[in-house]
Amino acid sequence: MQDFGKNLKEFVKNWMLVISIIAGVVLYLGYRELPVLHPAGPFLLTVCKTIQPVLLFLMLFLNFCKIEPKELRPHKWMAYMLTIQGGSFVCLCLLLLWAADSSLPAALFVRSIRIPIEATLLCLICPTATACAVVTGKLGGNMAGAITYTVLINLLVAVLVPLLVPLIYPQEGMTFIAAFLKILSKVFPLLILPCLAAWFIRFCMPGLHGWLLRYTHWSFYIWAISLTLAILMSTRAIVCSGTGAVILVGIAAASILTCVFQFWCGKKIGAAAGCSITAGQAMGQKNTVFGIWMGYTFLDPVVSVVGGFYSICHNVYNTWQLYRRRKSLER
Repeated sequence: MQDFGKNLKEFVKNWMLVISIIAGVVLYLGYRELPVLHPAGPFLLTVCKTIQPVLLFLMLFLNFCKIEPKELRPHKWMAYMLTIQGGSFVCLCLLLLWAADSSLPAALFVRSIRIPIEATLLCLICPTATACAVVTGKLGGNMAGAITYTVLINLLVAVLVPLLVPLIYPQEGMTFIAAFLKILSKVFPLLILPCLAAWFIRFCMPGLHGWLLRYTHWSFYIWAISLTLAILMSTRAIVCSGTGAVILVGIAAASILTCVFQFWCGKKIGAAAGCSITAGQAMGQKNTVFGIWMGYTFLDPVVSVVGGFYSICHNVYNTWQLYRRRKSLER
């Protein structure tokens, strides 16, 4: 019985990511198939939206407790990745602006595939997931590097999105400052605040900091619960989108292609600096919940579905990477 319990614990730990993905899909589809639960839908949605940021805060807080402030420094490879992500986003925005005012055949074609293009630019500019550091650490990468890039890409998003997206989708009262503050209100509680809290405890309450260091491994399990909720919300976004099959296929294709491109590009750039794993995760693993929010806040709401598809793509790839890593360590 003791061996069974030990084997079960090891199995769950090894396949936590897969279990979380399946659990997220099954929980939402199960809810859809049980009409008796539908009246509780608004309450359950509120619970999910409330719990998820708390879990992300705790996870990032525990990660910051492990990392010394001096470790969070920018590197040259980060500049290359920021240039690619920011530059590709700017180019696609300018392409849409040009197509909107042109009658050339090429412009007509661009307008006909506007939704997949918007899905692509959203995937490219979507910031790194707050859980990236957890996966990076599990894969043997540099957690400090992943967190540093997460901060930098969020700052870039906070500037570029308010600067360019209102030109594509003008909204009354949506100035640069208004959009900037809107994004900052999402970024600050889940990225900057955990950092400040962890550093305050490190320097002002060393006894508590030492106690917390004994429990930093909990970030992995917090991430697993958060991932279940993220997949649940992604499944909901896809199922409830009401989007035609052709558009959904275009959006799905955009998510797959951008996912492959960004992991490949990150690994290539990072390889030159000896941090292929860290750079690949930092560029490829996305904060898809934030991406979904950006989609329905600033773009055509249909585009937000791409966050659900991308979430499945990068988590399937992470599952494969973790499996390879585990097998490599066993050998």
